[in-house]
Amino acid sequence: QVQLVESGGGLVQAGDSLRLSCAASGRTFSSYTLAWFRQPPGKEREFVVGISRSGGSTYYADSVKGRFTISRDNAKMTVYLQMNSLKPEDTAVYYCAAGSRVSNYVPSPVADYDYWGQGTQVTVSS
Repeated sequence: QVQLVESGGGLVQAGDSLRLSCAASGRTFSSYTLAWFRQPPGKEREFVVGISRSGGSTYYADSVKGRFTISRDNAKMTVYLQMNSLKPEDTAVYYCAAGSRVSNYVPSPVADYDYWGQGTQVTVSS
């Protein structure tokens, strides 16, 4: 089992950058695929980006490709989301998630992730 705690959210202007962190507890951090999801106001939770157990593979939603970068530090048990060139449509609650059901690729469905953080709010003003 793993517990996840996000941090780094806030209010920024369009074009700014923000870095989210997700710290994990538990002894098997490196055995989990990790991902960031977001839930805009009034909408369903959506996949943003995921990273494989080793960090060797990543998968980005088209909406953030080229602007967001995911990374993980297994020694520090932390996953990061660097967000550049932020847009108002990036406004959402961002969630960190961990899953172990799929091992050979980075899944995007919510159902493939078993553990979730409490979320951190990111607001981008125009």
